[in-house]
Amino acid sequence: MSLSKALSLMPRRKLTRGPTPIERLERIEDALGAAAKGIRLYAKRDDQMTLGGGGNKLRKLEFLLGDAAAKGADTLIATGGRQSNFARLAAATAAKFGLSCELVLAPMVPRDGAEYDRNGNVLLDDLFGARIHHLPQGVDATTLANERAAELSQAGRVAYVATLGGSSAVGCVGYAACALEIQEQATELGHDFTSVVVPNGSSGMQAGLVAGYRALGLDPRRVHGHSVLAPAEKAKIATVERANDALALLGLEPSVALDEVTVSGDQLGPGYGIPTQAMVDAVRLMASREGLLLDPVYSGKAFAGLLEDIAAGQYGAGDNVLFIMTGGSPGLYAYASHFLGAERGSPDVRER
Repeated sequence: MSLSKALSLMPRRKLTRGPTPIERLERIEDALGAAAKGIRLYAKRDDQMTLGGGGNKLRKLEFLLGDAAAKGADTLIATGGRQSNFARLAAATAAKFGLSCELVLAPMVPRDGAEYDRNGNVLLDDLFGARIHHLPQGVDATTLANERAAELSQAGRVAYVATLGGSSAVGCVGYAACALEIQEQATELGHDFTSVVVPNGSSGMQAGLVAGYRALGLDPRRVHGHSVLAPAEKAKIATVERANDALALLGLEPSVALDEVTVSGDQLGPGYGIPTQAMVDAVRLMASREGLLLDPVYSGKAFAGLLEDIAAGQYGAGDNVLFIMTGGSPGLYAYASHFLGAERGSPDVRER
């Protein structure tokens, strides 16, 4: 069975307006000297999805909402960190489709204060009408979400629980669909992409792409993940498991092996959600050269990884490299003091 056919059989609630655009990053190429090396850089603008401020989690939510509707759910319960992009978009999609929404948010990052606890995604969660459960340190979000679902069931409600990042097998299917979309766009552009570069948090995005490329008969090694949550080896194992789970759900052979998944941990820094200088430089470079916004937790670190890989000579003449912009720019406001307090370096990283 083809990937296209398998996807057509999955319950889905459409949240996007056609393929997200792919744009050439010519001023970034100039800053890096990449064009002189024959490297062409592109961005896939998953940040341009309109609902809820946009972002890659909407691809997962298309299938999660479809699954929830098929099960008769009237309430969506999502888990994540306090500044979770997935939680924000879960709240927005629930508002769009008339579902109740409850968010179970845990303190995954060692930051607090009004800037972090009441700004950015947290503010938007409230505006979208979600009921928010802020957990203290040490309380498991998934356990509480399932307990809350049981309480709602006793009251005659039907709750659908979407755990961390929406990276269940159902959620991962959203990025298997994205792999198909990328290949269709590559055909229109007249060239293929040597590498597709993504952040790896809860592993669902990379897992979905890996599953999609395997289903298309293409090498899943072309998907390069930069871990922002777990050590690289742990993220790699999780990616393989989720990719195979997604393939099985689609009715396709779960055949991805550990050596077919590429994950780097070089940009993780001190840990999840903790800023690094490389991330700050990457965010500033993209903003000052292209007028585009990366987020500080996911795409900022992944783009920093891409910059380092180019500087290290991992890409060469003829390579077309696609960076997926995942959105999440509301998170910048939760880190405002860090950016405003950081020394501004030169946007030209040619000498790095």
